[in-house]
This record gives sequence, C-alpha cells and structure tokens, in this order.
Amino acid sequence: MSKQPLLGMTLNELQDIARNLGMPKFTAKQIAAWIYEKKVSSIDEMTNISLKQREKLNAEYEIGISAPIEAMRSIDGTIKYLFRTPENNYIEAVYIPDDERATLCVSSQVGCKMNCKFCMTGKQGFSRNLTANQIINQIYSIPESEKLTNIVMMGMGEPLDNLDEVLKALDVMTSDYGYKWSAKRITVSSVGIRKGLRRFLEESNCHLAISIHSPLPIQRAELMPAERAFSITDIVDLLRNYDFSKQRRLSFEYIVFKGVNDSLIYAKELVKLLRGLDCRVNLIRFHAIPNVDLDGADIDTMVKFRDYLTTHGLFTTIRASRGEDIFAACGMLSTAKEQEKNGEKL
Repeated sequence: MSKQPLLGMTLNELQDIARNLGMPKFTAKQIAAWIYEKKVSSIDEMTNISLKQREKLNAEYEIGISAPIEAMRSIDGTIKYLFRTPENNYIEAVYIPDDERATLCVSSQVGCKMNCKFCMTGKQGFSRNLTANQIINQIYSIPESEKLTNIVMMGMGEPLDNLDEVLKALDVMTSDYGYKWSAKRITVSSVGIRKGLRRFLEESNCHLAISIHSPLPIQRAELMPAERAFSITDIVDLLRNYDFSKQRRLSFEYIVFKGVNDSLIYAKELVKLLRGLDCRVNLIRFHAIPNVDLDGADIDTMVKFRDYLTTHGLFTTIRASRGEDIFAACGMLSTAKEQEKNGEKL
C-alpha cells in the first residue's frame, strides 16, 4: 500500500493525523515545523518526536518529495523544470530570476480544460488535477527554493478549476505553521470561473490576475471558449464588489495579437470595461506556438497601446518576455513528455 504524503498538508490535516494515531495535538505543529521550516526529507529526521510516534507515522505516511526529472536553462537565466507525478503524468514549473526577484511559475493541473486558442497547455487537453502535495512540491524541491521571493500560479492548468487543492497549497504558503509568506508574494491567474472566483476572493488574500485578451465578448469567446460560460462583463461586475485599493492587487493579462486585438479600438473598449476598477493591465507579447494562426504585435504597437491605457487612467505595463527559447514563456507550457506519452506531436 502506498503511503500518504505529508508535504502539502494543512495544520488541520496534520492535527487529524496526530489524533488518529493517538499522538498529542501539539505533535502536528512539530511535524509542520520539520517539513516547512527545516525541510527534512524523512520522518526519521523529526528528532523531537518520540521513536514510537515516528514509527506510527512511517507506517502510513512519508514526506512526499519528488525531485524534478529534468531542467532546461534559457539564455536569459530562466529554468524550466519537468516533474513526473505518481500517475505517470508530467508537469512543468518555471524559475525566473530577475535582479532582486526570484519568481516560480507553478502549475495546478496536468493540462487544462479551458482550451484557449493561443495556449499550448490547452492543446494538450486535461488529464487530472494536481494535489496540494504536487503543487507545493514544485516549490519545495527545486534547487532555488530558498531564493524564491514570489509565486505565480500561471503555469499549466486553471487554478480555480482545482480550487480545493489550490487553497490548501496557498494556506501552507501563507500560514504561520507553513512558509509564513505574505499573500502579497503570491498571484493566482484565472480565466475567471465565477463560482471559484467568488470563493477565492473570500478565502484568500493573494493577488488575482484575470486573463482577458479581448474586451469584446464575441472576440474573447473565439480566443477563449471559457467566455461562453464565464462572461468577462459578469466577471468585472463581480470584481467591483471587492476592495483592491489596499494590499491585494487586481491585474488583467492581455496578450497582444497582431491585427486581432492590437488597435486603439480595443484599448478604448478596455478603458470602458474597466473604468472605476482599481486594477492594472499587463500587456504580454505573444509567443508563436505550432499550428496556431496568430502572430504577436510589434513593440511599437504595444507601446502605443500601453500609452493610451495609461493616459486614460489604467496603469499598464509591458511584461518582459522570459524563457521563450526553451518553451517556458507565457502560454508555452505543455511538456513534450506528456504529449509523447499520449502518442501526440507538438
């Protein structure tokens, strides 16, 4: 029988384990400290827990660390890590060093159901949700773990489509028993699944990034089929009920496609749609992917687009592109390994 992983468990779950094994309640905090602070690799290293209790834990549980099986390095310093799950699926996480910041882009699913036209992960289809263990393991097991300053849940998958496990992982990252990180260090990206979005906003203080890519519902639906179920106008109306003027930040991700959504007509519509909302817009250069008839806008067009939004009250940045040469940039995660396993070609 396979053992259950302790990595990724919340304090409440660890307290349940301690109770079920006849241990004192405080043992749960000791276990959490060994895992999240001291980062032990085995239960036997938990020396302030009695040998008898460690034997009980070892009988049913393990730390549950899984090292990446492959690393690809970009010319710009970005590193893409490949992980294999116990179910023999593959996921990717991307480490992005940038002066004083060190960001890890984390995956939440194997593949994705959203099937956005411009995203390689969507072309892969959906295989399964990741567990909190598999989400936290991406952070825990990379060599640069101690250097991380920020986490973005912008890797493979739609985080709000796997909300229970994502919220557990966020709890581990931000709670005193876990990594003790400020919620300001973590951004969760979503196409805007309404039910999950409301729950995320109520149960987490982490930053939110909404993938918008067009302010026009008909065009957005062509780029993002999820628009048909989760209208961008409904999403914006929901977001108006929350306060983003303090610690939590709201941003909108906008990939700029040549001749598709790059004219000032779209900039004007964005201003109209987001007027009065305390937010920022991140413009993203499109990275060409196989078999998709979209091209990225040139930098001059993006600058004009940014300047229009900024002069009309929308704080806007052009996000620097990282890791394109190793297929680690925005929209490019898919894992060739996963597709090879399924008998597909990139």
